[in-house]
Amino acid sequence: MAGNSFGNALVATTFGESHGAALGCVVDGCPAGVDLTVEHIQAQLDRRRPGQNRYQTQRQEGDRARLLSGVYQGRTLGTPIAVLVENTDAKSSDYKGLDDHYRPGHADYTWDQRFGRRAPRGGGRASARETVGRVAAGAIAEAVLAAWATRNHAEPLQIVAWVQQIGTAVAQGPAPAQILPGHTAGYAFDPLTLTREQVDATPLRCPDPQAHAAMQELLEQAQRERDSLGGVVRCAVRGLPAGWGEPVFDKLTGMLGHALLSLPAARGVQFGTGFAAAELRGTVHNDAFLPGFQFASNHHGGVLGGISTGAPLVVDVAFKPAATIPQPQQGGTRAGAVAERTVTGRHDPCVVPRAVPIVEAAVAFVLADALLAANFLPRET
Repeated sequence: MAGNSFGNALVATTFGESHGAALGCVVDGCPAGVDLTVEHIQAQLDRRRPGQNRYQTQRQEGDRARLLSGVYQGRTLGTPIAVLVENTDAKSSDYKGLDDHYRPGHADYTWDQRFGRRAPRGGGRASARETVGRVAAGAIAEAVLAAWATRNHAEPLQIVAWVQQIGTAVAQGPAPAQILPGHTAGYAFDPLTLTREQVDATPLRCPDPQAHAAMQELLEQAQRERDSLGGVVRCAVRGLPAGWGEPVFDKLTGMLGHALLSLPAARGVQFGTGFAAAELRGTVHNDAFLPGFQFASNHHGGVLGGISTGAPLVVDVAFKPAATIPQPQQGGTRAGAVAERTVTGRHDPCVVPRAVPIVEAAVAFVLADALLAANFLPRET
């Protein structure tokens, strides 16, 4: 099975299944001398772990990271970095009888068509639990980005994602084209000063109090009706210099799109104004230059021609409603028959809040890969 690795200069390979013994990642290409501890990796894993509130699956996984290789005395060696996270609360009995049953909205049927065999417990490797390895890899990438800032005497990059939408409830922050200094005042929150701590202060990771209340109401209604909801995670990167990325196949937007659309349940990605640009004229969408290589607006979302412009990078990721819902649904069987079944188990009624650190990890990894591919990280002195 191919497709378990991502990156060019910095390469992450993830492994493990939802109900297997463990999950994790191996990251190759990280330079020597980067400050990295298991605590930094653990901090991000703690943000994605299940069972944090009533809006998440109640699977109780501690997700404790073990750093197996590539680091000595808190600094990377330049060798492959391996991170292992053991599964401790898998309840495989919830998936009894699914070997020959295909659940609607899941990858059961397509995996059997592709490989002729799959791990039905918890969806196996198709489960969102696979993102444990991605988040660990993203934490390593953030350490690389921090090393770049230190060695270049630059301000650290700030990668902050939040829940922009759940169902029909939408956060009232500035539009992507307004996410520039001097354009963000007067809204429920400011993406240019928003911190991860502020995002995590609410159960649904939405920094707009009014929208958060509306999201809670929609989600509680969906839970009462044994249904699920989708939504949008928005991510802003502050402090990204101009000149990162490649201009053709490895455009920064292309690599980000690859990383983000490979996330479980992701159904769409847009940068800056995104699909709304289809309704605009060039006189509106073109972001005029201001003195000092600044921009009057940010319709382009921080990337032009596949290369960063120095404006904040702004990307949205749309996620579908969680596929597993506790009510009868019409699925299929290996024999080609139709079969109705109610799938039990512990599942997120909405994947969007827990996707926030996963989106941040994907963005961080792509940026660190672009940094190393361009040799922008000077040797330690």
